[in-house]
Amino acid sequence: MERHEIETFLTLAEELHFRRTAERLGLAQGRVSQIIKKLERRIGAPLFDRTSRHVALTPIGQQLRDGLLPAHRQIQGAVDQARTAARGFAGPIRVGFSAPWSGEAVIAAADLFQGRHPDAEVHITEVQLNDPLGPMRADAIDLQLTEFPIREPDIAVGPVVFAEPRGLMVPVRHPLAASPSVSVEDLAQTTLIAMAGTDVPEYWLDAIYPRRTPSGLPIPHGPGATYWQEVVSLVGSGKGVSPASLRAAQYYSHPGVVMIPFHGAPPIDYGLLWPVSRETARVRAFAELISQVAVTA
Repeated sequence: MERHEIETFLTLAEELHFRRTAERLGLAQGRVSQIIKKLERRIGAPLFDRTSRHVALTPIGQQLRDGLLPAHRQIQGAVDQARTAARGFAGPIRVGFSAPWSGEAVIAAADLFQGRHPDAEVHITEVQLNDPLGPMRADAIDLQLTEFPIREPDIAVGPVVFAEPRGLMVPVRHPLAASPSVSVEDLAQTTLIAMAGTDVPEYWLDAIYPRRTPSGLPIPHGPGATYWQEVVSLVGSGKGVSPASLRAAQYYSHPGVVMIPFHGAPPIDYGLLWPVSRETARVRAFAELISQVAVTA
């Protein structure tokens, strides 16, 4: 049986009225009669007793209805669930990133996401490190790929997507500029330039811009920067040094800055964040795509 035949038969079996069945299905009344007659010829017996005033199921019609109805309801339920899930992906999702290499993963995931969900809109925003959680808390971002650690009660923390080796940006005339590598202990002999912001968690600053070496020596801090390009300019002007992802050298060049790799320092982890109160199917699906893109990159 074709789907339209099943739906026409079951609707007439419920309505027991050709005109109401036609109106409900959006068909001409004559078309309903044609479909039922064709079905009866295929079955080999009448399915309805019908007069000018009365329509009723025959015993064979009742048997067919009772056999088809549970399966039809199950199919319709599955279709409704799929439609509900599809509506969950419609509309905008706002995704933030804090570094260019994070942005590349977000953009690649956005292309895949929109290919799978054409009704979805992806808006991508760069998040400044002087306020890494502000846009999310202001309901401007639904999902973010950023530097860890983040430990906040209102922010859900997803998996680490990738990790980057650490480097140290130093002025070209700095004593460390000719070193093949540096250690965190070497920072005690420098002035550290860090991001400055009123809403930056202290534990996050300590993880990226430490104030003491592993042995306990103090690390002097110099001028703070609001934007990343300020950090590069301050280092290039000889105002201090600044830790960063080693990959930053590929994206930010300055004639007065060299990047030296760290040895013995843990990598910088980049992971996913989203507001606990706004987790949706779109957020979960997009987060999964970012993880997949980062693994295959």
